[in-house]
Amino acid sequence: MDIKIIVATHKNYEMPKDEMYLPLQVGAEDHLSLDGNFYRDNTGENISRKNPTYCELTGLFWAWKNLECDAYGLVHYRRGFTNKSKSFIKKNGTFASVLTYDEADRLLCDYDMIVPSKRKYYIESLYDHYAHTLDAKHLDVAKDVIGEICPEYLPYVKKAYKKKWGYMFNMFIGKKPYADAYLSWLFKILFEVEIRIDTEGYNDFQKRYIGRVSEILFNVWIEKQLVDGLRICEVNYLSMEEEHMGRKAVAFLLAKFFGKKYKESF
Repeated sequence: MDIKIIVATHKNYEMPKDEMYLPLQVGAEDHLSLDGNFYRDNTGENISRKNPTYCELTGLFWAWKNLECDAYGLVHYRRGFTNKSKSFIKKNGTFASVLTYDEADRLLCDYDMIVPSKRKYYIESLYDHYAHTLDAKHLDVAKDVIGEICPEYLPYVKKAYKKKWGYMFNMFIGKKPYADAYLSWLFKILFEVEIRIDTEGYNDFQKRYIGRVSEILFNVWIEKQLVDGLRICEVNYLSMEEEHMGRKAVAFLLAKFFGKKYKESF
């Protein structure tokens, strides 16, 4: 099976050695080329200039419109998939522990899509977490658009918004018919959401809302597709760098209990 996984990045960074991975500079239209052998998301049919709002989704759009393969997907320069044990990762390092072509190929023989293991929020739903830390209006508008464009998904919007866990990061590897179907559905919705949200006064962090809304919408799409027979496989996600969990925890508590919205990444 021909599998291509783009590694979305905006800066020079170590990349997986497996030829399945394609290092892709996102937002390339407005930036100089990176050093080394990087693809750029401003070639072919693209939305590269939307990167300040769409984040890594400009890379997914590029993959959807320009890659010819049997399956494709996305990981990040600082986050990937892994099937390795914690002891293996500790001994061999993160870059030697990412999902290999052979592992992905075996999984996609039995499943239609590989998704990251669940990110659990425990004490609140996906919707509530977004509302406390960002702006619930984004998800409300997305729900309105879905109700107009594809109302058959509305029951799954309500179900996904209420979940206390989700498949996040806009990461997946899917057989091409499923990946194409998902992205066709997603971008139709996001382009309309973008028209309806006034970003006047947003800082650079707040402008990245489209990339965040799409993380939730992926769960909406998955919910319906599972009913229709989609076969998914959860694979652990791996951070290439230490995450600032303490800062995240403090910021979350301030957002939930004191109304202080997120204004920067952690």
